[in-house]
Amino acid sequence: QVQLVESGGGLVQPGGSLRLSCAASGRIFSIYDMGWYRQAPGKQRELVAVITRGGSTNYADSVKGRFTISRDIAKNTVYLQMLSLKPEDTAVYHCHAPGTEYWGQGTQVTVSS
Repeated sequence: QVQLVESGGGLVQPGGSLRLSCAASGRIFSIYDMGWYRQAPGKQRELVAVITRGGSTNYADSVKGRFTISRDIAKNTVYLQMLSLKPEDTAVYHCHAPGTEYWGQGTQVTVSS
């Protein structure tokens, strides 16, 4: 059973930055793609960014140029660097291996002045 644990969320002012981390309990990056998803109150969960097993990345249009997904295979950790944060980025952010049941518990990101 793989466990995913997110960290790094918090309260930040508009224009600020945060880096989220997702630590996996096992070596899954060579097996699965990994994604960051977010869900704001009253809204559907949306895919923010994904990194494939081969290392290719893709982003939602709303975060392109501001967010960067990366991974450290040796540390079994996926990151989401978020720059130029906006109030509309406020949500609970989860990491997830698409096509599997592996989800983290989520970390709250609040962008507010």
